[in-house]
Amino acid sequence: MDFSPFVLVAIGFGAFGAILVIAGLVSLFRWRPLGFLVRMLLGLLLLALGALSGAVALGIQGYRALTREEVAARISVRPAGQQKFVATVRYPDGRSQAFDLTGDEIYVDAHILKWKPIANVIGLHTAYELDRVAGRYQAIEQERSAPRTVYLLRAERPVELFRLRQRYAFLAPLYDAEYGSATFVQAMQPTELEVRVSTSGLLMREAKP
Repeated sequence: MDFSPFVLVAIGFGAFGAILVIAGLVSLFRWRPLGFLVRMLLGLLLLALGALSGAVALGIQGYRALTREEVAARISVRPAGQQKFVATVRYPDGRSQAFDLTGDEIYVDAHILKWKPIANVIGLHTAYELDRVAGRYQAIEQERSAPRTVYLLRAERPVELFRLRQRYAFLAPLYDAEYGSATFVQAMQPTELEVRVSTSGLLMREAKP
């Protein structure tokens, strides 16, 4: 797991919570019910906070901090037949994936997380994660009836912060996940594209040589 402030918070809360739980059990063994109750409640609270921090740390894996307009990926498009093309996605970290797509255009979307000031204090700011790549037809009739090709770009993980924020209102003071962003361009001829992301969303343009 990459470094995150939440990892340290999770470790700290977890360690102190475990110590308090153990101390509470010792108090129970010595028949000190009040000490047992106080230590156990505090310990369980810290363990819960540690678990929450760990879940957030796990959930932000794959997201990249957004401080300016930057290249999220480069895509090589190569036609492979009538309304068919191969898109090779290359990421800044050197990874690449190839996808067989159908349609007239290539479509890419992303999730955007906007952290609130309480999270900005510990260094968390607007972040993004590419989500899907797909083929897109220009004719609406084909969009409704022709074969669709959609692939996941992000890694699957047990904690999805974008979905959790949309589901649970109590996370509102921590961050926003109100919107995604998408962009698409024609894919009828060989081309090299850059997927760029800024605080206003995604855009795709021809890559510079």
